[in-house]
Amino acid sequence: MNQALPILVFTAAIGSGIIGGVFFAFSTFVMAALGRLPAAHGTAAMNAINVTVINPFFMTAFLGTALLCLLIAGGSLVWPDAINGKLILAASLVYLIGSFGVTMVCNVPLNDQLAQVRSGAETAMWARYLENWTYWNHVRTVASIASAVLFTAALWVI
Repeated sequence: MNQALPILVFTAAIGSGIIGGVFFAFSTFVMAALGRLPAAHGTAAMNAINVTVINPFFMTAFLGTALLCLLIAGGSLVWPDAINGKLILAASLVYLIGSFGVTMVCNVPLNDQLAQVRSGAETAMWARYLENWTYWNHVRTVASIASAVLFTAALWVI
């Protein structure tokens, strides 16, 4: 097998784990803390988070892992009968669909809606936003961590 494969899989496992950790923090305490704030303050804080998350460190981990998953998922098709090929493909798909895909289809649109809320109208949306955003974040958390576990399992059999 390609000598670069273990390095790429290891990097994807680390990237998935980092992103899973970020999402885990939001699922376990950040959103609960924001939910304790008055709606206007929670909305302002979440909007600030949504702006500051667009930074080179997070985006490299999040998008870089997605790109790496695309690359090694394609490569895993070269050895479809090998157990590690199946694990790599599964790990890549779990991340791409459950982490990246859910972010783009569910969490980002919710963030965009929150950013459009007029001052004074936050209360009507805030409780629904917290519930929906957190639900989809739980999905992203589980997917990212599962992806890291599957990539790690693939390393054991390379």
